Amino acid sequence: MLSSQQVETFRSQLASMKAEIHQRFEMTGHFGLEESHPHESIGELSSYDNHPADDATALYEREKDIALNEHTEEELADIETALQAIEKGTYGKCEVCGVDIALERLEVIPTATTCKEHAPEQVVSHNRPVEEGVLMPPFGKFNYDEQDENVAFDAEDAYQIVNSFGSSETPSDLSYPQEHYNDVYMESDEPDGYVEDYENFIGTDIEGKEITIFPSKLHQEYENMLDEEGSMTIFGDLPPYEKDPYTEDKA
Repeated sequence: MLSSQQVETFRSQLASMKAEIHQRFEMTGHFGLEESHPHESIGELSSYDNHPADDATALYEREKDIALNEHTEEELADIETALQAIEKGTYGKCEVCGVDIALERLEVIPTATTCKEHAPEQVVSHNRPVEEGVLMPPFGKFNYDEQDENVAFDAEDAYQIVNSFGSSETPSDLSYPQEHYNDVYMESDEPDGYVEDYENFIGTDIEGKEITIFPSKLHQEYENMLDEEGSMTIFGDLPPYEKDPYTEDKA
């Protein structure tokens, strides 16, 4: 059980912590959150003429300010709770089980109102800046590490198209230097508008059946490639006159 002198020492410490937090809030304007928009803190009137990276930096700072403000407000609430416990004469006892809180715990965390065994679980905040609703990534919450291997046109494809017009990279910057500057961008050899070569000359009915081949230059190049590899197509049987090259036994 805490002595009256120990309680007064903790009261003084808690009061000092409370005053410091109020001073911090007053000096920073609650970490800048009293301003209606981050533009006010960076001296900008609009995002119109700003580079996206500048807006992203401002948004990151806004997110950080929200986290710091939320953390400090929780700390202030804990201080108020501890001071109320001192006034009630219950400070130093666990509010859950009623046992004495270890002096060492109170010396490290003066705001503690529970013993170690009944310490509240940490809660992850989901409070987000309203600006994220406007400055969210294109195509939704896109992630370059997504696992579903989506073949639809997405943010990565958009980036590759933009990157194909030029970047600060040179052939010597790549692990496998390219011979032409037009190939110096991420996955430059990736097909544009299709995934597999045969998509350029193959078709099906509305149910995905009745595979049909539409002869073309790309179709002939695909056949020649299969002949060289001695393999067959992966999309099913071909018309009879096209089967022979892939089924001949090698000598």
